Amino acid sequence: MINSNTSLYAVLGDPISHSLSPVMHNSAFSHIDYNGVYFAFKVEEIGNAITGIRALGIKGAGITIPHKVTVMEFLDEVDNLAKKIGAVNTIVNRKGKITGYNFDFLGAVKALKEKTDIKGKNVSVLGAGGAARAVGYGIISEGGRLTILNRTIDKGEKLAEELESEFCPFSDFKGRKCDILINTTPVGMHPHVRDIPVAKEDIKKGMVVMDAVYSPIKTNLLRVAETKGCVTIDGVSMFVYQGAAQFELWTGKKAPIDLMRKRVLNALGCSS
Repeated sequence: MINSNTSLYAVLGDPISHSLSPVMHNSAFSHIDYNGVYFAFKVEEIGNAITGIRALGIKGAGITIPHKVTVMEFLDEVDNLAKKIGAVNTIVNRKGKITGYNFDFLGAVKALKEKTDIKGKNVSVLGAGGAARAVGYGIISEGGRLTILNRTIDKGEKLAEELESEFCPFSDFKGRKCDILINTTPVGMHPHVRDIPVAKEDIKKGMVVMDAVYSPIKTNLLRVAETKGCVTIDGVSMFVYQGAAQFELWTGKKAPIDLMRKRVLNALGCSS
């Protein structure tokens, strides 16, 4: 029952209609009998949204594309790790003081380590936004050799410099020196499910290919990678692992991670 004591949570982004965060978190709240409810809000002006969170007493929120970097200037405090990464994907409101955290890196590392080692591997990350920052930081922290791939050269070079890693323009990639390829861009996300962020011929047999997109669960990038004999990792694991960390921060309770994964997979039309 929703009542005057119900704690409110949300995910803020644009686009947002594809988000399964409400399905995942509301199922978890219900499972542990936590009096909370989670919404999805399409937000263009993140600063105004943070003002609204303070005014309405919303307890916490997930931050997604395109606000993971810009949100930082509107927060009262940013966790040290999120400062190092340079992006925030989670906020918590403690009596009007709003603090930012980043759990994307944790989700990515856990998802990768289910299928492959990272240490010593050549890892190419597609994108230069907030998710790329977090994933790149995770790769470096695990001893991987990071290369940033991005269509906008200035932005890609800037991120590579900040992460003390390599930069490679898309046109020069060709799949060379790449053991693990990770897409952190929205390319291939519903409804543009036929799109693919790299040329098909740049995906080589033996690569591990991961897509942070989880809707659809099997993106065109992953479909092509499968046909090439690659090990593939869909976006659900990263999504659920970061969501579990959010849940535990907000509630102080252990996340029912198996249930969260099951609900997400069911919502995507997949059996658990």
